Amino acid sequence: MAKNPKAADSRRGRPPTRRPQPRRAKAVPAASSADIEDLAPAVPGAAGAAAAAPAVLRAQLLRWYDAHRRDLPWRRASGGEEERAYAVWVSEVMLQQTRVPVVVGYYERWMARWPTVRSLAAATQEEVNEMWAGLGYYRRARFLLEGAKQIVEKGEFPRTASALREVVPVVDGNVVRVISRLYAISDNPKESSTMKRFWEIAGQLVDPSRSGDFNQAMMELGATLCSKSKPGCSGCPVSSHCQALALSLENPSVKVTDFPRVVPKTKPRSDFAAVCVVQIAQGLEEEVTDAKGTDNLFLLIKRPEEGLLAGLWEFPLVLVEEGKTDSLNRRKAMDKYLTKLLSIDVGWKSDVILREDVGEHVHIFSHIRLTMYVELMIINLKDGVDRLCKKEDDSTKLKFTNESSVESMGLTSGIRKVYNMVKAFKEKRLSVSEKGLVPTRKRSRRLK
Repeated sequence: MAKNPKAADSRRGRPPTRRPQPRRAKAVPAASSADIEDLAPAVPGAAGAAAAAPAVLRAQLLRWYDAHRRDLPWRRASGGEEERAYAVWVSEVMLQQTRVPVVVGYYERWMARWPTVRSLAAATQEEVNEMWAGLGYYRRARFLLEGAKQIVEKGEFPRTASALREVVPVVDGNVVRVISRLYAISDNPKESSTMKRFWEIAGQLVDPSRSGDFNQAMMELGATLCSKSKPGCSGCPVSSHCQALALSLENPSVKVTDFPRVVPKTKPRSDFAAVCVVQIAQGLEEEVTDAKGTDNLFLLIKRPEEGLLAGLWEFPLVLVEEGKTDSLNRRKAMDKYLTKLLSIDVGWKSDVILREDVGEHVHIFSHIRLTMYVELMIINLKDGVDRLCKKEDDSTKLKFTNESSVESMGLTSGIRKVYNMVKAFKEKRLSVSEKGLVPTRKRSRRLK
């Protein structure tokens, strides 16, 4: 924290006998940076209720944290500085945009697989994606692996405070809520100017000697007592500094939960996709397919290395227009895509044994509502799978995987749902036959 001699002299004196009344937060346009400054006066050297209190606030918050912090696995990390730094790093990356209860299991499995930064650096992106599957925001997994490789290349974890940049704040949703209530900031928290102000305040509040613990304490407070809808103000260690609480006590129409301002979420755009689970009935009679899938292969496509779900594997998927989601148009789009995709080695033909619609699944991303129309297509390749992938770089774009591998590999939650839909469909559709052997309808349609 930047030192202000006058503010320091003020803090050395006795505390005032009467606490100044906090200023009422104004409902002002969020884009006005001057107004945001006016709403958050309680920073070191400034006037207001919390102006002389950062050191007291830190002490109260850290004392509460030391006594009441949750027992979480990354807080029990043992070993040397590097081992502990690695454990905290992994946990912090996982906790971005993800709640603690969800992260705990992933963290424990991750650390059992890669207990050190060096063991992680030796992993492949495929292995990391498999471990991360279902946690979402997959770029985080890629950044962890890339960071581990850089650390190993340089020889060690940064060891100095300046190299680790320890005395810096952390601002997540919990911290935004705490700061917004401490300073009664009513501006739109989604505005860049408001977020900039949150970072500034957090940077001025962070404890220079226990920055890591202070950041954890701020997040802990927001995740527990200072919750979104039912704040436990009576047990809050810093309630005496809270301007939102003071305003609510003097004006019944104001509530602590009015801060931060609730901003309606942007409606996600609606996308529509045809998804075809292509099963290769390799070496089997066209009239029967092994329901257990011991000899069957599934076609998987690797997504581009940039963009949504970068570098992850999925079943063939084609976006379609909203007005063309009927079966005929979806299949036309998919056939065109598969013909282009599988024309790596031209001249092969494939008999379609079965092709049926399975159902729909809606998957919600942060900004996209994706409706997937799922179909199963079982085909027999006359020239065999090997003829499809003659070029060395083909395996980086597509691969054929047996059922046991699909069961264990790291698919996204949306694609895993698609696979489970197809699996359930096959079990229901095919169980009418003799155990292990499944009658299917032979079709003359060919992919060229």
